[in-house]
Amino acid sequence: MAPPSLTRCAWVPLDDPLYVRYHDKEWGVPVRDDTTLFEFLILEGAQAGLSWATILRKRENYRLACDGFDAARIARYGQADVERLMGDSGIVRNRRKIDAMIANARAWLELQDEFGTASAALWGIVGGAPVRNRWQSVAEVPTHTPQSVAMSRLLTSRGFRFVGPTICYGFMQAVGMVNDHTIDCFRHSQV
Repeated sequence: MAPPSLTRCAWVPLDDPLYVRYHDKEWGVPVRDDTTLFEFLILEGAQAGLSWATILRKRENYRLACDGFDAARIARYGQADVERLMGDSGIVRNRRKIDAMIANARAWLELQDEFGTASAALWGIVGGAPVRNRWQSVAEVPTHTPQSVAMSRLLTSRGFRFVGPTICYGFMQAVGMVNDHTIDCFRHSQV
């Protein structure tokens, strides 16, 4: 259970310690490490049509099943790996999402070659620094922005899949490219 003395974003289920820990320690914290960014991009795509709670509970299984989100290793996955992942109940067993993860790993490596790091390419969309929003309530938080549309276009043009503007905005929130903690949340001023 979350300590009741702290005010958090209204979307956080206080009876879910995993979710509370994710909100309190990770969500919205700026990430520049390529492997962690790749992990979040894959997990955001896996979430499409599902709840984030489902993905959060499967996150450790994804790390084990997908070689710690090592894009170079995932880029070499073949049909046997696809079948292995399709049989793994610890992850989302959706062939389109698994195929997209492999295609995205290959595109990720090309993005790194083109920009030096994927981080440089993605953070460049927000000018290299987090966008600091000041939302009063979660109802004000958009599902996408011009920056997430730009990110989606950048990634889609390079062969990425499951990277629409809404998925990209969720990614941007998760990795701290935008600070979407509401102003009453104790994390707003910390990230």
